[in-house]
Amino acid sequence: MIIAANLKTNLTRSATHRYIQEINSCVQKSSQEVIVFPAISSLDSFSAAVTVGTQNAYPVQSGAFTGEIGLQHLEEFGIKTILIGHSERRHILGESQEFIARKFHYFKKQGFKIIYCVGEPLAVRESSKEEMLTYLYKQYEGIDTSYENLIIAYEPVWAIGTGKIPTLENIKDIHAELKKKSSAPLLYGGSVKVNNVKDILEVKNVDGVLVGSAALYAEHFCSMIQAADELEK
Repeated sequence: MIIAANLKTNLTRSATHRYIQEINSCVQKSSQEVIVFPAISSLDSFSAAVTVGTQNAYPVQSGAFTGEIGLQHLEEFGIKTILIGHSERRHILGESQEFIARKFHYFKKQGFKIIYCVGEPLAVRESSKEEMLTYLYKQYEGIDTSYENLIIAYEPVWAIGTGKIPTLENIKDIHAELKKKSSAPLLYGGSVKVNNVKDILEVKNVDGVLVGSAALYAEHFCSMIQAADELEK
């Protein structure tokens, strides 16, 4: 399984180093693929059995793009994994599907492992299933769903950081539909916590989780990694 942590705009560089060191011991004992996405200013070279990815980058080697980082910044730290299409990039920072697809193809060309996020807001969730799927499928426009280094993360926007979560049956249903769009590993993200991660990981077509705030404490994130290991025994 894939257990990924999106640290968002949290943890300084020194705190991130301590975090990586703390989870490294449990990662070394685990059979899971573990990915951590630190804050951009906390990217660094880490000596650990953890894949470190970037939460964002501009699709360029370098250039006049104030506030962004480019490929050369990622190359400095040997980073080859990126998060693209996260709901906060879409809904708060206004990234269009056209730009997201351009970013996807740039980093695909560079051979990056891409965790590509799709999800729906509450109003869409409360509409018909057909409308919800139409909304989700539009987020696949311009995306190569057969890309060999693709991982897809389904994150219901209304569940992120709210404590709300779809029922296990809802997760099973939507993951079954999304698997029809791509055979890539499919993660669930949205209020994943220590006390529900095991149940979520047992759902058919859930190949792992993308965890936000609940992963900020190394001890909690290690518990999630261990929960995945226990399911495979």
